[in-house]
Amino acid sequence: MSRQLISTGSTFEHEVAYSRAVVDGEWVFVSGTTGYNYADMTIAPDVRSQCEQALKNVVAALAQAEASLSDVVRVTYILPNAGDFKSCWPVLRAYFGEIRPAATMISAGLVDSKMLIEIEVTAKRPVPRSTPGA
Repeated sequence: MSRQLISTGSTFEHEVAYSRAVVDGEWVFVSGTTGYNYADMTIAPDVRSQCEQALKNVVAALAQAEASLSDVVRVTYILPNAGDFKSCWPVLRAYFGEIRPAATMISAGLVDSKMLIEIEVTAKRPVPRSTPGA
């Protein structure tokens, strides 16, 4: 299987020369994704809303890769203010409660001061089973 590049059309992807996600065989690597609504390039002022939108953006990227949140094996959260992370926990439980991927939270500056969280995931798609006699 060849490498597949996935884009949302975000201005960031074009300006910085990266893909929202890269599919390589069974693996899907979703770039750090923020809470921007890519349809109109707006961003909410609070971390919880940004977390929710970032996860919606991740779900959309995974869908383009024929994967879903249930395929996520690793997630990294990056927040400029580590104290904001607890506000995101209810959202994270709603999205990952049963999936429970390996996770890391890092406190670091982000490229735009309006960004309060960035989420990166790695997923492994199930291997399609061959049909007997096929």
